[in-house]
Amino acid sequence: MLDPRLLRAFVAIADSGSFTAAADRLHMTQSTMSQQIARLEEAIGRELVDRAARPVRLTVTGERLLGHARRILSLQSEALTLVAETSGTTSVRIGMPDDIATPEIARAFAAFTKRHKEARLDVTTGLRSDLARRYRAGELDIVVLKEDTPSADAWASFEEPIAWFTAGDAAAALPDPVPLVTFPPGGLYRDAMFERLERERRRWYVAFTSASLRNVLMAIEAGLGLSLLPVDATKGWRVRPFAEFGPEPPVVASLYSWERSGIVGELASEVLDILKRRFSKDADQVL
Repeated sequence: MLDPRLLRAFVAIADSGSFTAAADRLHMTQSTMSQQIARLEEAIGRELVDRAARPVRLTVTGERLLGHARRILSLQSEALTLVAETSGTTSVRIGMPDDIATPEIARAFAAFTKRHKEARLDVTTGLRSDLARRYRAGELDIVVLKEDTPSADAWASFEEPIAWFTAGDAAAALPDPVPLVTFPPGGLYRDAMFERLERERRRWYVAFTSASLRNVLMAIEAGLGLSLLPVDATKGWRVRPFAEFGPEPPVVASLYSWERSGIVGELASEVLDILKRRFSKDADQVL
């Protein structure tokens, strides 16, 4: 291993041609400079400097080492600059359903990271059961959950209308058995769909399953089956409400955060403001 301090002294002598000038450049005594070059020569096993020459010259071995010494010192400087940089060093872990991860959320995240360059946002989208488990295990700092009933530690909760949807060109009458498009087990609407069809005494089967909201909507649009979804999530898709079953109780979108201050608390507050605009006409709609 070549000590960078010794290499720096060696390069200073090569550049200045003098032990005295090199010592002045590095703010050390000439004696210390001589000792450092001697230590480097001992580590290399050969003389690097012709001390008898005036000005001081490098030996053949010294000339061979010089370019490498400069690169080593340059890489060390780059490494020190890199590790001193704080951008992206503080992880904020966020979980939310697909339909909450909107362009508005993305713009808010972008503005936040411009204000807080130290923040790195690690966003996970997925099913309620997985997001809730990970949040309670401390694996997520902020989470938005779709649930039947909010927990006591929710920052705020908002009612979200849900309804049954089918393809825009689907026949008015349901086939028997009813094909369903669902999220995997653990999805909030899946069990509610099964329970409703049981109450209606309808035969049914799962025709399509996906953890992606986009894939679920594409399947409904293509005519693969019927599904229960948030009304707002279906905007822009060629699907229509299936009115035969009537209204469904709304679900609740709840925001949770382990911190109310610092950068985690600040970001959670911004997510809360977006949820208010999305789900509320006024503050009275917050549960």
